[in-house]
Formats: sequence, C-alpha cells, structure tokens
Amino acid sequence: MLTPSTDKAIFTRRESDARSYCRGFDTVFTSAKGSEMVAQDGQRYIDFLAGCSSLNYGHNDPDMTEALIEHLQSDGIAHGLDMHTTTKAQFLDTFEQLILRPRGMAHKVMFTGPTGANAVEAAMKIARKSTVRSNIIAFTNGFHGVTQGALAATGNSYHRCGAGVTLNNVTRMPYDGYLGQACDTADFLETMLKDRSSGMDAPAAILLETVQGEGGLNAANPDWLRRIAALAQEAGALLIVDDIQAGCGRTGGFFSFEDMGISPDIVTLAKSISGYGLPMGLVLVKPEHDVMGPAEHNGTFRGNTHAFVTARIAIEKFWADAEFQQDVARRADITEQGLETLADLVPNARLKGRGMMRGVDVGSGALASKICSRAFQQGLIIETSGSEDQVVKILAPLTTPDATLQAGLDILISAANDVVGAHKFAAE
Repeated sequence: MLTPSTDKAIFTRRESDARSYCRGFDTVFTSAKGSEMVAQDGQRYIDFLAGCSSLNYGHNDPDMTEALIEHLQSDGIAHGLDMHTTTKAQFLDTFEQLILRPRGMAHKVMFTGPTGANAVEAAMKIARKSTVRSNIIAFTNGFHGVTQGALAATGNSYHRCGAGVTLNNVTRMPYDGYLGQACDTADFLETMLKDRSSGMDAPAAILLETVQGEGGLNAANPDWLRRIAALAQEAGALLIVDDIQAGCGRTGGFFSFEDMGISPDIVTLAKSISGYGLPMGLVLVKPEHDVMGPAEHNGTFRGNTHAFVTARIAIEKFWADAEFQQDVARRADITEQGLETLADLVPNARLKGRGMMRGVDVGSGALASKICSRAFQQGLIIETSGSEDQVVKILAPLTTPDATLQAGLDILISAANDVVGAHKFAAE
C-alpha cells in the first residue's frame, strides 16, 4: 500500500503557484486545537490568523466536533443540494430564534455556493433584478472576492488584473476617511447621485464593508454609515453589507452593523458562519427583495449539510446570551492595549479596526512583513493587510484564552522590537 509523503517538496512540485499563505508560513501543519496549531516538527504556534476569520470560535471546538461526528456516524445526509433536511431545518430555526428575531430582522435566508465571493455574486444579482438596474456603487479599498462579478467591486489592482477582462457595472466611490478626516465622502457621493450630469448611472445597490478587512482595517464611522444608508434609500438602491469577514462576532456583535442605526436590505455571510471552518455561504435578503426564481442562482454545493450541524451548535453555544459578547469585548481591550505598545515602537504608527478585528498601520509593507515574519519565527501566525500590506493585522479566535492572547501579543511586540531595533541599527 502506498505511503503518502509529507515532504514539503510535493507542494512546490505539484501545487499551483497561486498558493499564498503557505509562502509566509513555511512549515507543514498536522493538528490544531483552540487558538494553537502544531507543525510536523512539533513546533506549536499561537494562531492570530484563524483561517482569515473563518475560525472565530477556534480550531476543532469540542461541542461542534461531537455533533458532527454523531451526524456522520448516524448516516446523516452528507449532500442534499437544496432539498429539505432535518439539519437545515434545525439550523434555520436556531438562526431565526437566536440571531434574526432578537435583532428585528425579517430577512429570508438564501444558501449560495459555499464561498463569500459566491454570496456577493448572489447579492449583486438580487439587487440588479430587484431594481432593474445594473450599476453597483462600491468603495475604495473594498474587497468582495475574486470571481468576476465580485471582483468588479473589489478595489485591489493586483487581484483585478487577474481577471484578464474588463470589469464593468461598478462605480467606485471614496470610503469614509479616504480623502482625509476633514472631508466627508458621503457629501461627495450625495453630490454625484443628485447631479444628473455627474455621469453616474442610477445604482442598483451600494455595497460596503463596515470594517474593510483586506483593505487595511478601515472602520467606517456610524454617522457615515447612516448617511450612506439614507442615500441608498433615497436613490432607490439596495444597501448591501458584506459581513463575510467582519461578522459572526468579529467586531463585537453578531453583525458588524449592530447598534449603528442601519438596516441593510442584503447581508452576505460566509467564513465563520459554519462555526467550524467548513465551507458555507449565505445571503440574508429582506422579503420584498427575495426575487430570484427557483435555481436562478444555484450551485451543487449550496447549503453544506455538515456545516448546518456545526453552525447550529456555534449559535446555541455562543449566542444564546450576552456572556460571549462580553468576553469578546474584554479580549478586544486586551488586544488594543497590546497594539498600543506595538504602535509606540514605530514612529507615526496608528491603530486601526474595531473589536477583535484590529491592527497597526506601521507605514510600510516591507516593515509589516518583517514584523510578521519575525513573529512566525517566534511561534505566532499573523498576517498583513492594506493597500500596500502596511497593516499588521490580528484576527485571533474570539475564544482565545486571555493568557494565550497575551502571550501572542508579547511575541508580536518582541518581534516588532527586534525588527525596529535592527532597522535603527542599520540606519545608524
């Protein structure tokens, strides 16, 4: 019987050059639990990446694991297209009772293909069909996926160039703070929408992230968000909030827009909605805009049955009361304190983000990369984000024990101190 090799050479020999994260974390991982990952050589790493916010509840939560194993061992449905199943019914009922109703949301749930990009594709199609318009307003530094429709709304030029074709039917507007704090970009958008000679086609939707994850942790002001929501309504456009990275507790509440006085027509969710890192994407849409016909937006894997199991457990375990949200707020404070220490090491550095979606803009992609590389050498997995990868970005699991969180922050501060100190020595 063939014994598969675990030699790293197989990745270079056979895996596409499109591979990404493994280039920064050049080891072979074998197991993970909670907020830690273990490599083949036995090295343990604190995980401040969490599957790019796909593992908000950590690796291999025991209650989700138990429920999933029970489902598998009882011959539970593994694949059901979009047919009715007990697991889907249980997820929908739990999601309705603990998430939607307490927040006054009457939204219908549409299961899309199992990626965030597919959820965004569906959201854009819904808006266009509902309004009979084609233009979508998106924002600078926004990231909404790399499939062709979603990519049109994504700002990053590196990813956009990968399309190989023109990307149309999206108008780019400046995000909150893009033109400096003295300029309210909502005023600019309002002028463009109301001027019949601005050249802007009437929008089907305004699409935004309340915190731009890949764009550099730019956090929109609540007043700005309310202005944008009002402008969307006045223009007859739907408001789409992309909560794929910022949702599921990452910024505090289950949704990133809670307590901000806005009611999105459409919300996209993926990443941590399954609770376990299993592929799952969905769109929440107000009933009056639930206009897609049967299978008009479909996909063989729409509605991952195994993800229904773990998603239900995640919601029951963490969102039945306020305790988890209070824990997240406390850990956000610990994170902020650690990042303030890091920022003090780098001239003109500044904190960015909100909740447990935080980071430090160190002003240089090269510097941020060196800090993250040094941190990995010391046992911490952490990445960068931003237009020039200049933001050291923390996406630790929301369940990270306080002691582990502090240990990871200590590694990050030590790494920054090493890199900044070396830089100063070289300059002298």
